[in-house]
Amino acid sequence: MSAVVLVHGLYHRPGHFSPVADRLRATGAHVVVPELHRGSLAADTAAVQAAVDALDEPPVVLGHSYGGSVITGLRGAHHLVYLAAFVLDTGESAASLGGASRLLRDAIVPDTAGATRVLPERAGEVFYGDCPAGPATWATGLLRPQGPGCGRGAARHHAWKATPSTYVVCARDKAIDPALQRALAGRCGSVREWDCGHSPFVGRPGRVAALLREVAGTAPTRSNSDSAGFTVV
Repeated sequence: MSAVVLVHGLYHRPGHFSPVADRLRATGAHVVVPELHRGSLAADTAAVQAAVDALDEPPVVLGHSYGGSVITGLRGAHHLVYLAAFVLDTGESAASLGGASRLLRDAIVPDTAGATRVLPERAGEVFYGDCPAGPATWATGLLRPQGPGCGRGAARHHAWKATPSTYVVCARDKAIDPALQRALAGRCGSVREWDCGHSPFVGRPGRVAALLREVAGTAPTRSNSDSAGFTVV
């Protein structure tokens, strides 16, 4: 595998994917992690599309949470990986599909200029509750305010209808209802279910990197379970 694009979710930054990116780069992959928070779904999608277009070959593209809305609108990917993410169809947005869980909504408070932020004392439970304490604290410290509007955008293109795709359901997710994830997963070509919370790229980065190598065809397919305690179905 030589090209991977990692797309973060709301309130997150490219740095949240550094544990995954470092593992992939150590195996020779070219990894790009675009910065979102550009004011709208259309602007975020355009930024990631530019990153895809700049590569020498079609990449594996992973979208986490809101990042799934972004990668849905892409063209030119080799494989799409939706990690606890939104797989939009015509006229849908993350907000219209149900969006944030009640626990996440209760953790969000107003910030300046119409933006919102996640309370640090709540973020650990909502996003990183199953992660080791050190990585969870590190990831919480990276969170940033989020401008309005992104979660309400509708994709103009629906790449999952023509591009190979894999959905990873995070069965202990407290940010996005796993039942909604399972419904959205039915739109993808293959489905995995992991016994984890919302952010395995923080708590189990090696497992995420292994999946990306697998869908790229550079690692053996796993079945049943692995030593990290994740179930693959």
